[in-house]
Amino acid sequence: MTLERARELIRTQLQFGGGYNRNAVRLLLGEVQREHGQAAMDGLIRELDLEQAFGLKPGSDFSSVAR
Repeated sequence: MTLERARELIRTQLQFGGGYNRNAVRLLLGEVQREHGQAAMDGLIRELDLEQAFGLKPGSDFSSVAR
């Protein structure tokens, strides 16, 4: 998955903002982390303010989510 595609999908989840959407974002971040690394994932968390929206913090490890 490209970072742009991940960004689009996460923005869609942000529009709903529920618990299921938080889990969907965690899955997406896990895929980004596995494919593009920690720095790319942390960048998305900061850029999309996922700490405020879902309590997801830079430096977290989502690489094992849904594996």
